[in-house]
Amino acid sequence: MALINHHVQRTVEEQLGFIATVRPDGSPSLAPKGTIAVWDEHHLVFAHVRSPGTVENLRSNPRIEVNVVDQLSRAGYRLSGVATVHDTGETFQRGIHFYETRGMQRAAERIRAIVIIEVRTVDPVTSPAYDIGATEAELRQQWRERLLRQPASGTE
Repeated sequence: MALINHHVQRTVEEQLGFIATVRPDGSPSLAPKGTIAVWDEHHLVFAHVRSPGTVENLRSNPRIEVNVVDQLSRAGYRLSGVATVHDTGETFQRGIHFYETRGMQRAAERIRAIVIIEVRTVDPVTSPAYDIGATEAELRQQWRERLLRQPASGTE
């Protein structure tokens, strides 16, 4: 059975992913990953372009969690598993091709490693607002209005 169904895939592909790893000293590390994508129905992938800390953490402890949440609906997924770093070989080359076909400019020059995540669990993440009866449409409208009221960055 596929862990990464169509709805999970759509959310991963449309939202910025945040990757949680564990540093060698045991402290948590959280980093956004704009290249997070679905590799297949059981795996995610991201490209190490500017991820030296994340990759170093995964080399010493492959446990990983990925959170993808739609900022307007306040719903998404927590995907947990183990990661493998590929900086040479067939999987690395497949990863370069994967990102080239997705339109990444100069992928072969920029990508230092391909990280494949074997997803072991997928759990929904939702706002507590749903618990008191809010609908997705209401939350989208509320958060869209809130974001539109904010001044543009650097224009204060």
